[in-house]
Amino acid sequence: MNLLRFFLSNSRTMMIWTALAALASGVCNAGLIAMVNRVLNSTGTPGGALIWAFAALGIGRIGTTFLAQFALANFAQTSTADLRRGLIRKILGVPLRQLEEIGTPRLMVALTQDVAAITDALLAIPMSAVNAAILLGGAVYLGWLSMKVLIAMSIFMVLGAVVYRLFIRSGFKHLLSAREEQDRLFGNFRSLTDGIKELKLHRERRGVFLSENVQTTTEACRRYTVAGEVRFIIAQNWSQLLFFTLIGLILFLLPRVEHLDPQALTGYVVATLYLMGPLSGLLGSFSIFGRASASLRQIDQIGLALQASVVDDAPSDRSHAPQAFNRLSLVNVTHAYRREKEDHPFMLGPISLDFRAGEMVFLVGGNGSGKSTLAKIITGLYVPEAGEIRVNGEAIENASRDDYRQHFSAVFADFHLFDSLIGLHSPGLDAQAREYLEQLHLDHKVNIHHGRLSTTDLSQGQRKRLALLTAYLEDRAFYLFDEWASDQDPVFKKVFYTRLLPDLKARGKTVLVITHDDHYFHLADRVIKLDYGQIASDGTASEAAFNGEIFVGAKP
Repeated sequence: MNLLRFFLSNSRTMMIWTALAALASGVCNAGLIAMVNRVLNSTGTPGGALIWAFAALGIGRIGTTFLAQFALANFAQTSTADLRRGLIRKILGVPLRQLEEIGTPRLMVALTQDVAAITDALLAIPMSAVNAAILLGGAVYLGWLSMKVLIAMSIFMVLGAVVYRLFIRSGFKHLLSAREEQDRLFGNFRSLTDGIKELKLHRERRGVFLSENVQTTTEACRRYTVAGEVRFIIAQNWSQLLFFTLIGLILFLLPRVEHLDPQALTGYVVATLYLMGPLSGLLGSFSIFGRASASLRQIDQIGLALQASVVDDAPSDRSHAPQAFNRLSLVNVTHAYRREKEDHPFMLGPISLDFRAGEMVFLVGGNGSGKSTLAKIITGLYVPEAGEIRVNGEAIENASRDDYRQHFSAVFADFHLFDSLIGLHSPGLDAQAREYLEQLHLDHKVNIHHGRLSTTDLSQGQRKRLALLTAYLEDRAFYLFDEWASDQDPVFKKVFYTRLLPDLKARGKTVLVITHDDHYFHLADRVIKLDYGQIASDGTASEAAFNGEIFVGAKP
C-alpha cells in the first residue's frame, strides 16, 4: 500500500489518465475476443465491416497501450528525479552527527538501487494496468456467455490466488532481508575502495576480508534473493497450473454438468487461452512491485530518520552575507559521543572559550582528546548538547545555525576536494585562483578555466593545497585547519606556518589550527591544550611551555 500511496501522491492525474487508457485497452481486447470467437464459429467468409472493426480494435488496443506507456515513462523519470532530489535535500539538512549514525552505505543504496527499483515499478505500471483491464474485459465477455460459469471460474481463481499470495508474501520477506544485506554489502564495497592499500599490504587481513566480510555478506544476499525469487517462480508456475487445470475443467467437466452449445464452449476456451498471457504478466509484475515496495520502505525509514533529525534550517538558495564577526564565545558547551571499544560515552566539556577577529590560535592535544569534535562544534557542524555558542554576544539558535556556519572556511583531516570552485562566483575568480596556485606551488600541476580545475589527481599534500585554495577564495571570517600540514614536506610546512597563516591573520581573519608541530607554536597568539575532553591550558606558547603543559600529550 505504501507503494500505491507513493504513486498516487506524486501524480494522481497521471495515474487516472493511465487507468482510463488501460480501461480503453481492455474494452478493445474484449471486443477482439468476441470477434475472434464469432469468426471461428462463422460458416461464411467474414465481411468487410467485420474486417474493418477488427482493424479498428487492434489499432485501438495498440494506441491506448502506447499512450499509457509513454505517459508513465515520463512520469517515472520525473518521479525518480524528484525522489533523489528530495532525499539529497534531507541529507543536506541533517546534522552531521545524526548523518554519521545513519551511515554512508544506507544512503548510497537508497540513492542508487532503491530509487532504480522504484523506477522499474513505475515503468511496469502501464502494462500491469493494461493486463488488468484485459482481464476485466475478458471477465465481462465470459459473463455474457454464461454468468454461472463465470462465478464458478471466479471462485476457482480466488482459491488459487490465495495460495499464490502466500508464496508472494514469503518472497517479499526474503527480498526485505536481501535489501538489508545490501546495506552491509555497500559497506564492504566502501572498505574495499578506501582500504585497498591496507588490504594489499596485509595478506591475512585481505584473506579475512574476503572470507568473512565479503563472502558472508554476498552469500547472505544471494541466499535471500534466490529464496525470494524461487517463491516468485513457484507462484508464477502455480498460476500456469491453474490455467491448464481451468482449461481442462472447461473442456472435460463443464459439458458434463451444464449443456453448452459449441460456440459458447469455443468462446470459453479461446477467452481463457487469450487471457493466460495478461494474467501471467500481471502476476509476474508482483515481483517488481515487491522489490519496489521493499526499497520504498527502506527509503521511508531513512527519510523519516532524516526528517526526525532535522533541527536546523539549511537552505541552499539564501545568499545574504553573514553579520560582521568580532567575537565568538563558547559558554559551558558539552557534547557526548561513544568511541570505539569504550562502554561509556566520551564527554567533551564543559568548555568555555573566546575567539576574536584577527587572532591565530593553535589547538593541541593527544589523539582522542576531542580536538576534531571541538572543531566541529565551533564550526556549527555538531550541535552542543548543553551550553551555547555566541557571536558578538548573540546566542546561536537552531534557526540561525546555518547562517552561523557561513562565517567559516575549513579544511578538515578527512576533507573532500571538488573538481571545480563550486559556489564561488566573484569577478576575476580564475585570475585570483591562478595567483593562489602560484603561491601554493601548484601552477605547474593544475590549470583553472571558468572555475573548473584541470585535475585533482594529485598527492595528498597537493590535494590539501587545493583545498586551501578553495578556502582562501571563500574569504570567510574564521579559518579552521585540522592537521593541514601533516602531509606537507618540510619546505611547504614552513611556508604554511610562517607566510600563509600570518597573511590570513593580517587580513583580520580568525585562524584556528589543530596541530602537533611544536616548532611553530611560538607563532600563535594562544595555544589551547585539550586533554580528555577538558581544557588543560589556554595561554601564550611561552606561558604554556613555562608551565610544562604544551609538550605533554594526552594520555592514551
